[in-house]
Amino acid sequence: MNRPLKDILNELQRTTRSSPQYIEAMLSALKQAIPFDASCCTAVDPKTLLSIGAVTDDQIEAIHPQLFELEYTQEDVNRFEALIHARQTAAILSESVKGDFRQSKRYSNIFGPAGYEDELRAILLSKGECRGYLTLLRKRGQPLFTEKDKSLLASLAPLIGRHLQQFRHHLSKKDVFHMKHVGGILILSEDLQPLSCNRAALHWLNILRGWERIGSDAVPRPVRAVCTRAAAETADPAKTVISIPGHSCLSIKASRLDGFGPSGQIAVSFEPASPAETIPLIAEAYNLSDREKDIVYRVIRGLSTKAIGDELHISAYTVQDHLKSIFLKTGAGNRRELMWKLLDDVLE
Repeated sequence: MNRPLKDILNELQRTTRSSPQYIEAMLSALKQAIPFDASCCTAVDPKTLLSIGAVTDDQIEAIHPQLFELEYTQEDVNRFEALIHARQTAAILSESVKGDFRQSKRYSNIFGPAGYEDELRAILLSKGECRGYLTLLRKRGQPLFTEKDKSLLASLAPLIGRHLQQFRHHLSKKDVFHMKHVGGILILSEDLQPLSCNRAALHWLNILRGWERIGSDAVPRPVRAVCTRAAAETADPAKTVISIPGHSCLSIKASRLDGFGPSGQIAVSFEPASPAETIPLIAEAYNLSDREKDIVYRVIRGLSTKAIGDELHISAYTVQDHLKSIFLKTGAGNRRELMWKLLDDVLE
């Protein structure tokens, strides 16, 4: 008797060590239930919806930069952000365009010339937040995706999203070269070709390439994502935070340069994530509820139990009950130990 696919995915989450390994194994298992010719699965930062790592098939690696640019800068059928706003977990391209693929820029400009036709994509939600995007492709001449395929993927998407969330929130270890590799700077051309960088940036580029298992000349997806967003939005830098096993949480920021040199260049900085960026990840790693996070942030600010209750409009007794739950989840015995656990990964 065949094992349920959900059981297989749960086992893969327990037995793989990183999100790229999990994604590769998950796609292999999924292919047995929903045949496809190519795929791409991208983990995203739920706050910015920017890529924090992706696994793509070799045959679509060449078109991946075009997909990034279209997804982040242009309107098209079934854009991931549109699916999120509509709370539509999965969508089939052929169904959305009623068989007329020319209605999709993605098909006309990218998929069609590359020999692909139909697309099944899903948003990977966990706790109401998007944790990733999944795209399955079939070549021209293959059967179109069906409602059965879409329903199955929609049923699995929240489970995959939860697994991606769990991988992101594995507490990272200290990078022994933490202080040596601060202040990474990378400059890219308008078409996102690397122009120059310092040693710290080269260190992080190599870490990201190894994590995503891509070539030494490829631009890692998180870097490409923030650059694409920055190129489209000149006012504010684009930013994402990545938790890479074995390393400190990394903040990647990109800004468009339009000053004294050639216009359109992009500057990317690599820095250890700040406490404000890292503490939410650590709080989620301990599976704290939203209310417990509210209380933790106020404990870090040094507020008393009464002051926390006043700010949150709850009684001091309720605050104490939440603190007991927080201590149980984190293994802290008191407020001081709690602050040490939350801040140690950030400040050491």
